Amino acid sequence: MKDYKHLFFDLDHTLWDFETNSRETLQELYEQHNLGGLGVTSFKHFHETYLPINDKFWYMFHNGKVTKEQLRQGRFRATLSRFAIEDEALIESLAHGYLSTSPNKASLLPGAIEVLEYLDKKYALHIITNGFSEVQHIKINNSGLKPFFKNIIVSDEIGMKKPQPEIFMHALQLSGGEQSNTAMIGDSLFTDIEGARNVGIDTIYFNPKRNWHKAHVTYEIQSLQQLRDIL
Repeated sequence: MKDYKHLFFDLDHTLWDFETNSRETLQELYEQHNLGGLGVTSFKHFHETYLPINDKFWYMFHNGKVTKEQLRQGRFRATLSRFAIEDEALIESLAHGYLSTSPNKASLLPGAIEVLEYLDKKYALHIITNGFSEVQHIKINNSGLKPFFKNIIVSDEIGMKKPQPEIFMHALQLSGGEQSNTAMIGDSLFTDIEGARNVGIDTIYFNPKRNWHKAHVTYEIQSLQQLRDIL
């Protein structure tokens, strides 16, 4: 193992339990807006319809194909259209409600706090996250993550996003780290792993679902607790 001094963490799906927090938020919005009464057959159907649409919009956002605002509303517009609902006021209400509610959810991935307490004694910890500035800081504050991190780099604030090399170089400059003594920990092979590898930063791929892949990674883990074994 290299003598690392700095660790860069992704936020969503790596530390902050995006799936749980998002599902809870969508369930609340489904009930608040009586989507069942508007023709959405069940929350399960609504949720299963929304998930791939949301993934598609985030993929387009990462690749510069849609704007922040197009992502914010478009994922709900496309979801509701599957149920033959065209209501711009409802779309805006869902978009606003999601962004105002979900970041206040505080579920973390199993072992997150315990592992950060261990790593914080040995390394300088930093976050690099793609996302909206107005929600990412709320997530970090409300879930108890903030005290562990020296720098929190949000793509929305600096006009660069993973996997662009500029955001990783910015993080290195801000943290005082170098490629040779830094590792990136994240769940996305595209934004986290490929982005970091392209600038010479070692990678730790967080793959709890054991998804098959052919990517070159420095280390691979299925649980955050495994970080104690390699760091």
